[in-house]
Amino acid sequence: MANEAPPAALTIAGSDSGGAAGLQADLRTFLTCGVHGLVAVTAVTVQNTLGVHDRADVPARIVAGQIEAVAADMPIGAAKTGMLASTEIISAVAEACDRADIGRDRAIPFVVDPVAASMHGHPLFDAGGLAALRDELLPRATVLTPNLDEVRLLTGVEVTDRAGMRAAAEALRDLGPRAVLVKSGHLVDDPECVDLLHTGTEVVELAGPRWPTPHTHGAGDAMASALTAGLARGMALVEAARFAKWFVGNAVRHSYPMGAKVGPVSAFWRLAPEPPSEQR
Repeated sequence: MANEAPPAALTIAGSDSGGAAGLQADLRTFLTCGVHGLVAVTAVTVQNTLGVHDRADVPARIVAGQIEAVAADMPIGAAKTGMLASTEIISAVAEACDRADIGRDRAIPFVVDPVAASMHGHPLFDAGGLAALRDELLPRATVLTPNLDEVRLLTGVEVTDRAGMRAAAEALRDLGPRAVLVKSGHLVDDPECVDLLHTGTEVVELAGPRWPTPHTHGAGDAMASALTAGLARGMALVEAARFAKWFVGNAVRHSYPMGAKVGPVSAFWRLAPEPPSEQR
């Protein structure tokens, strides 16, 4: 008798050769959150902990084709974006998601993580990409998950404290997403890490400890992909956001060094480190 299939979630994102962020972080998170990962690759980056050295974008028609291929064959429970690389790719993703019934007021929840720059500060959009993201994807988002740098790029709002996060979330909702989850990891002077979810009907603070580690590469990706996994598993938005906060807090707590600079957060904290004794 065949086993029952787990829920499936789709990531539309770029590849990180260092394995810390991008679709690699998404797939690790999906796995450890009990979700089968589907992928539409948007770009291949040449990077490590020292920086992004080069990149090749996937043709927009191939990105759209990947989305449509998996949607035609597999039950997508939720989808997310990461690095989208170019105006052409953003437009192709928007149109393909419409055809696949992904996005706001459609059957499949859509998490838009507006990845605009690498952790090293390298821009990940071309000149028109930010405008295309704002105009074409944000109105389709079930939930938008920006960090504070992305808030500033999208709205011009400079968030310096928790009070500013609510104003930022309201400004972002005016751009069209149904809900906004503002990530506060960059408020380094705050002794806690308090993210803010604005659903349009309620504002929920998601509090957690700020762990004393420099190794936080991929934390934003893990947060967005854990949220996507929760939605794919049928959780309501607030429940999925709380689940994601719990997951990424532990991922940061168990982060580890890898390479010369900033290491990745860990999805492995949910996995058994050793096999059962009878298998050793």
